[in-house]
Amino acid sequence: MIFIDAARVHELLSYGECIPVMRDAMARLSAGETEQMLRQILPVDQGRMFGVMAGTMGPGGAWGSKLVSVTPERSDPSIPSHQGVVILFDPETGAPACQVEAGALTAIRTASASAMATDVLARGDARELAILGTGEQAHHHALAMLEVRKISNIRIWGRTAAKAEALCQTLSQETGTPVKACSSVEDAVSGADIICTVTAARDPILPASCVKPGAHINLVGSSFDGPREINDDLVAASRFFADSSASVRAQGAELRHALKTGAVDETHLIGEIGEVILGKIAGRLHADDVTIYNSLGHIIQDIAAAAFIFEKGRAGT
Repeated sequence: MIFIDAARVHELLSYGECIPVMRDAMARLSAGETEQMLRQILPVDQGRMFGVMAGTMGPGGAWGSKLVSVTPERSDPSIPSHQGVVILFDPETGAPACQVEAGALTAIRTASASAMATDVLARGDARELAILGTGEQAHHHALAMLEVRKISNIRIWGRTAAKAEALCQTLSQETGTPVKACSSVEDAVSGADIICTVTAARDPILPASCVKPGAHINLVGSSFDGPREINDDLVAASRFFADSSASVRAQGAELRHALKTGAVDETHLIGEIGEVILGKIAGRLHADDVTIYNSLGHIIQDIAAAAFIFEKGRAGT
């Protein structure tokens, strides 16, 4: 068994490569080719969590498991919020094939999955991007969005102004795209065509009134039933799609809260992004539709990305 560390993950997996891998993985999930458990999340202490996930890509495909610790609040921001490993098994021998550092893998595949969903659901003329959050996923999401749309400007909001300014400087240098730090959520999302919520917010920060008609939202920050980033009224105003319907119905905080309050009914979750890819359900119907991709993250995404890295590394490319 080989070990692929974070540096090697970044060498082997670009957003441009990972986006089609995520598209294929989500299509396989929605086609019923994969098998997976619902994620198991155990609370630890100080707001930290330990997650266990397992799945298989289907007949002849790779299978594996992910063990990850999540530390939303860190005294040292250089330490990744997600740390762990993905263990990939050889489908021919059944032996463990590789162990992949999960922090880098999660960061790249999550942003790439959002970019894939954006490509599927956002308007073709989407140009203005708003990022709510200033952590590693904010950085990765900004870069990944540039792979699927011609972004003319990026606006960043975060709870800490200094972090927002620092991220703006980093992104400006890396992309050459105009990037602006905003003092409020309202300013950041005003007129935005694409909104990525990648925060650690416990309570909603984004109401429907702030979102323009035709916008697409990647709802990413909450990964279990508890913290919410958007209001019930925004859930209700949207065409709402999941990475996995089973996962979102079981653990998607925003949808579950809107169901409890009666803001929406069970039919509001239209389906999975993979079903849109496969042509089983429609994505955007009208230019003014507000679309939401609810990303809880999925083990199939991890396995698909890890398998891609393993095969690419083994081929020496």
